[in-house]
Amino acid sequence: MIDFWHNPRCSKSRQALALLQDREIEFRERRYLEDAPELGEIARARAALGNPAAIDMMRPAEKLFRELGLSKTDDDAVLMQAMADHPILIERPLAISGDRAVIGRPPEKVLELL
Repeated sequence: MIDFWHNPRCSKSRQALALLQDREIEFRERRYLEDAPELGEIARARAALGNPAAIDMMRPAEKLFRELGLSKTDDDAVLMQAMADHPILIERPLAISGDRAVIGRPPEKVLELL
């Protein structure tokens, strides 16, 4: 089972979702902007991604990133909390299967979890 953190307004997210659906892969869709993950969930997703720098899970070009005064060099704890407080900052889509995860950019990356 794949947990799929999805933003239906994002074309890459929609493309990754279509890949899962076309292959009839079992998944749970989570519209993470409406059902925001807590800090612990983001930390578990980060661990499943292989513990990258927190900035690698984020959308630094998002307008809110600048408005909050965030920087790519901020401490990981600051960036993780920012994602918990403002889930729009989380890079999308994110697919999680057990202790493995990928960010679906390009969308075909979600197939690595199969």
